[in-house]
Amino acid sequence: MIDGIQYIGRFLIIFGVVIIAIGGLLLLSGKIHWLGRLPGDIIIQRKNFTFYFPLATSILISLLLTFIFWIIGRR
Repeated sequence: MIDGIQYIGRFLIIFGVVIIAIGGLLLLSGKIHWLGRLPGDIIIQRKNFTFYFPLATSILISLLLTFIFWIIGRR
């Protein structure tokens, strides 16, 4: 039973660190003007309609998160 509690504790610590990292990124997002405006991001503007799909930004964030979780998961 102690192993289960230690597992939950480890999960909560990792979850907290991830939440702090996301919060930090959100605070810094105003200072990183190029994020969300990369070549490959799709923007369609019409008279009364704007469609924005950050394709390149999504791929970049996915690669970064994959690398971070790969580093964390290695043991």
